[in-house]
Amino acid sequence: METYVRSSVFFSILLLRIVWELLSPKRRLRQERWQRWSINLGLAALNVAVIWLSVGAVAWLAANWALSQQVGLFNMMSMPHWLVVVLSLLLLDLAIYAQHVASHHWMFFWRLHQVHHTDLDFDTTTAVRFHPFEIMLSMLYKVVLVILLGADPSAVIAFEIILNGCALFNHGNVRLSPNWERRLRYWLVTPDMHRIHHSVLRKEIDSNYGFSLSCWDKLFKTYIAKSQQPQTEMSLGLSVFRESAELSFIKLLIMPFQHLRGH
Repeated sequence: METYVRSSVFFSILLLRIVWELLSPKRRLRQERWQRWSINLGLAALNVAVIWLSVGAVAWLAANWALSQQVGLFNMMSMPHWLVVVLSLLLLDLAIYAQHVASHHWMFFWRLHQVHHTDLDFDTTTAVRFHPFEIMLSMLYKVVLVILLGADPSAVIAFEIILNGCALFNHGNVRLSPNWERRLRYWLVTPDMHRIHHSVLRKEIDSNYGFSLSCWDKLFKTYIAKSQQPQTEMSLGLSVFRESAELSFIKLLIMPFQHLRGH
């Protein structure tokens, strides 16, 4: 049930974001949509199938197991339920920020994560351009965290929905007014903020790691407010792939097992 609810919300938001992009795009895309979307949405479909056939709703099940066994930090403390939920959401989001930083600095994880950064454009479908092995490792990482924290099961479901929704939002090729963008960025990672992370420039790609809350980048000094090039003109993706032959679906799947390139 948890996986069904999360998938339903995810694809509903994905559809709404695609419509928004078509109506009010921020940038002109470098590649034809059908070329990129067939790859990005193909990876999304594969990842959904992998999750359903392997780990599935394991994070939610782990939270219920930890609760029934009274395992984990929050289950061993006397705290109001609302506070457990809030702390679970905050700490899980911080953990995803830390995972993202690690995926850029540890070569084993970068081999997988570089697939996400090979996209030479930036739109909502970029949010689902991940290698299946990275998705599985991320889920297992969250399971360990959920058990150690004793995270509330309802918070785990809410966190997955929020994380997926925010990822689709901040990867959007959508136009926001400067006032709205500035106000939203106080709390959330906006498309203009996250687009900097997809720059070809090393200093910029090593910044703005957050997916949901913008506070972690500001707190840990990985925040860049403005890109060197204008948002509508900045070069995106990994420079080593910008002039190479088009990356196919199969090439992306085998990329982590080939000679390391890019970062």
